[in-house]
Amino acid sequence: MKLKFLILAALSPIVAAAQKPNFTISGKIGNLNKPAKIYLDYGSDGSGKSDSCELVNGTFKFTGYIANIASGRMTLSREGIRDKEIYGTGGLGDVIYPSFGKENIQINSADSLYNAKWTGSKVYDESIAFIKAVGPPVMTIHHNANFILSHATPEQKKDTLFFKALDKQVNDMQASRRAKILEFAGKNPNSYFAMHSLSEANYRNKPEVILAVFNKMSEKLRLSYDGQSLYKLLNADKVTAIGSAAPNFTQKDVNGKPVSLSDYKGKYVLVEFWASWCSPCRAESPNLLKQYAIYKDKGFEILGVSVDSDKAKWLEAIKKDGLTWTQVSDLKGWESEARKVYGISGVPANFLISPDGKIVGAHLMGEVLNKKLNELLN
Repeated sequence: MKLKFLILAALSPIVAAAQKPNFTISGKIGNLNKPAKIYLDYGSDGSGKSDSCELVNGTFKFTGYIANIASGRMTLSREGIRDKEIYGTGGLGDVIYPSFGKENIQINSADSLYNAKWTGSKVYDESIAFIKAVGPPVMTIHHNANFILSHATPEQKKDTLFFKALDKQVNDMQASRRAKILEFAGKNPNSYFAMHSLSEANYRNKPEVILAVFNKMSEKLRLSYDGQSLYKLLNADKVTAIGSAAPNFTQKDVNGKPVSLSDYKGKYVLVEFWASWCSPCRAESPNLLKQYAIYKDKGFEILGVSVDSDKAKWLEAIKKDGLTWTQVSDLKGWESEARKVYGISGVPANFLISPDGKIVGAHLMGEVLNKKLNELLN
């Protein structure tokens, strides 16, 4: 016992030094004061943290520790209500998704976080250059689409062709971005952002296509946290191929009761990966509710698997969206064990499992899901 104590005592200065703050983000947004707040959620190499800061005459400051380049979300709420800004504004909240490093960064804007200028961050500048090369991130694409929707005329809001055209525009932009990410990664094997985004390009691309590009990236990037995570995802596709036996998993429901995928043997079950903070996930909820009502008496079930880490927000989202099927989560966030087993690189994502436990569909959304269920259950 004494030896163990001495070892821990010897290690404690090292741990303390490792956690010493190594980045600062400070700035000024207009002349905002209380109750206005800025929220910062950020993660690096699998670890994450949330922080907040009240604005005083528009000024704010964050300090913290990151192991590597961080991906984050910054939210400015003039009412001091973070979730309302993220979820309650129809996708038009004052929210940005920056990347930054171990740097002293300054942010300035006369009116909003969305229009703020960043200085002092080489990492942020590199991320912007990457975006210019491959196209806007998914969240920006959806933000712009929501902006168009918010300014649509009453006639347009009744026009199905208007919505189909907008949906096609969003899908085309995302497809273009995925293709350009692959092209950029092939030409820039030392780019952190190329490696970081290859998991996004993995969506609707065959794993061997991504692996061919991955194998040409620098050894440092391939052995990085992002690189190793991507490698596992790419190989997970073999496990979750159409026709394969669905990997079993067990997680606790909202009441703490263990639920296993194997409990659903004999029924078609849609394993739906989602999160309370995922706007596209929650936008799919009305369609899932409709399909569940149509087919639940015909041998169809849905098992919601959340990649949340905050139980209160998870439960709130279930209640607000009126989800009536079983929901489970290990509350490990993006480190969810079920997510790892199924190789999910983003949410929403799902797998349709047959009564005999085989995967018969994957990543089925909207009308694609509806058509598949109609084929199988009608």
